[in-house]
Amino acid sequence: MGSIKLKPKARKGVIGIKALIKHPMETGLRKKKGKIVPANHIVHMVVSHNGNVVVDADIGSSISKNPYFKFNVAGAKGDTIELKYKDNKGKTGSATAKSK
Repeated sequence: MGSIKLKPKARKGVIGIKALIKHPMETGLRKKKGKIVPANHIVHMVVSHNGNVVVDADIGSSISKNPYFKFNVAGAKGDTIELKYKDNKGKTGSATAKSK
């Protein structure tokens, strides 16, 4: 499946988290050469900070291809950020990074 670019950056007690997930995000409504392209989109995403869940989101098919997310959490340099997702086909992806 697609890759995840996860960039947490700490500044003044706040970690800015930027995440880009490479995923087709197909709705199941688009046609290509007369045939419907099957649905393939992220349905659930969890972001954790040092093992504690800070974002638990249900995602729908209306999000664009290769979605970009941005969050802020309280934290410091060296903290661990983890992002996990699951799509409607049961495939998963994850990435972990330390804040800089």
